[in-house]
Amino acid sequence: MASDNSSMANLVNGREPVPLNGEPVVKRPRESVAQEPSLRVPKEPLNKVTVVLGAQWGDEGKGKVVDLLAMDADIVCRCQGGNNAGHTVVVDSVEYDFHLLPSGVLNKNATSFIGNGVVIHLPGLFEEAHKNLQKGKGLQGWEKRLKISDRAHIVFNFHQAVDGIQEQQRQQQEGKILGTTKKGIGPAYSSKAARNGLRVCDLVSDFKVFEGKFRMLAKHFLTMYPNLNVDVDSELQQLKVRLSCSQEILTVTLCSDSLGLDMRTIDPLFTVDT
Repeated sequence: MASDNSSMANLVNGREPVPLNGEPVVKRPRESVAQEPSLRVPKEPLNKVTVVLGAQWGDEGKGKVVDLLAMDADIVCRCQGGNNAGHTVVVDSVEYDFHLLPSGVLNKNATSFIGNGVVIHLPGLFEEAHKNLQKGKGLQGWEKRLKISDRAHIVFNFHQAVDGIQEQQRQQQEGKILGTTKKGIGPAYSSKAARNGLRVCDLVSDFKVFEGKFRMLAKHFLTMYPNLNVDVDSELQQLKVRLSCSQEILTVTLCSDSLGLDMRTIDPLFTVDT
């Protein structure tokens, strides 16, 4: 009997209603029933990441933008490139020049990371820090708030020498040069691609094993470029000294879970000079 009553309720003047223009006869209420949230409304992300990307050939002002955004950041990450980059940041009328250090390193409340995609010339890094420390107080304590991924590849002096030789060869063969900064960035990335490059983890684990790999890599480049001037023993001694005073900042890359899910992150991207 209940089914008969329900079927009678759907009749209009004893007849079944006919749809008009293809629209359903019984329509859903517009406001009386609570609607599901629209899928088009973006949800607030748990991790807030701001990426600063230069879409031209440099000189877009990335460093200044990152320095500005870093005031509200917990983590500032440099993800790739090397000391071929140049970023000028002015704080309290003091002009700082950064090449390897993340541009947000002046923020004393943020942790600065040099990621595994960066190629690092360690003498250049410490020289850069020393020069900027002489300019003002903004960089004081930088070694306590900077962390370097142990998966980052190392730029050696012979990488820089090879960079200069390759430029000379281009001039002789093609009559023009590429215009690199001769910081060894391209050759270092070539070593990374060839899987014979050395990383920070190689340097900090066992120095004797590192020394053997270093000599092998230097021999590899000497085979390719017989006129290459390489002082293997001197550079090994230099790296050993740098290692003794930089153990604190050479670390394993941390995952986001161990850093917290509500951190605001700035991730500047820089063009690789090849």
